[in-house]
Amino acid sequence: MDPGSLLECEPAAGGRRFSGRRRVRLGDVTSDGRLRLDALTRYTQDVSDDDTTDAGLAEPAWVVRRTAVAVLRPARLAEDIEITTFCSGLGRRWAERHLRVVGEGGAHYEVSTLWICIDAETGRPRELTERFRRLYGPAAGGRQVSARLSHPRPEPGAPRFPWPLRAVDLDVYGHVNNAAYWAVVEEWLDGHPLDRPFTATLEYAAGLDRGAEVEVAWAPVTGGGAQLWWLAPDGTVPASAGLVPLAGGGPAGPADSGARNTV
Repeated sequence: MDPGSLLECEPAAGGRRFSGRRRVRLGDVTSDGRLRLDALTRYTQDVSDDDTTDAGLAEPAWVVRRTAVAVLRPARLAEDIEITTFCSGLGRRWAERHLRVVGEGGAHYEVSTLWICIDAETGRPRELTERFRRLYGPAAGGRQVSARLSHPRPEPGAPRFPWPLRAVDLDVYGHVNNAAYWAVVEEWLDGHPLDRPFTATLEYAAGLDRGAEVEVAWAPVTGGGAQLWWLAPDGTVPASAGLVPLAGGGPAGPADSGARNTV
């Protein structure tokens, strides 16, 4: 996803917006007090669910296709954050949701998630309802979005490490939860910290189910980021992630992440 479109996204005048608040808790941070990306994803998913509940929208199931996060300034332990969401684009069978996350201590994230609308009985993509379009379409301002995935294939000989799935990674459908994939990104960041703003994009293909045997391959990219691939035994790539530092970004690590809150 183009970082410019992620950073400059705004709802059209008069479009629906919804906000929720969270406090960064002890179980959601790294050892140095930074909000983890898997926890951030849980926060944004919860506020997204709160939005559709508030709208009284009884829609079919949704599955995530792509999530992009611009980490401009990380949130810290005990920081209060506000999450504001709106529809930023539509397709025939999918919709893009943008979430702006800002904290009282200076935290700032821009998040974009593309969701595919699924028929609950057949499990196949279905067209968006007219009611959904009336509720959420005006904020998109006519912007059309693609559901096409763009990450490259794994590089031959790329380093790999095993990633055993845990029971806590699974959702009520027996699939690995969207947020759980971000734990792999956090594992990579633990050994390769980025000290400036960056974007991280996670693309979901077939996804992972209970009992899957998984390896993760990775390769560095220009500028200090990386590309990561979840690898199934049959050679398929159920998911992939790309991390790219933002050009011209100032420090974004613990040394310049706002006031350090303590419990």
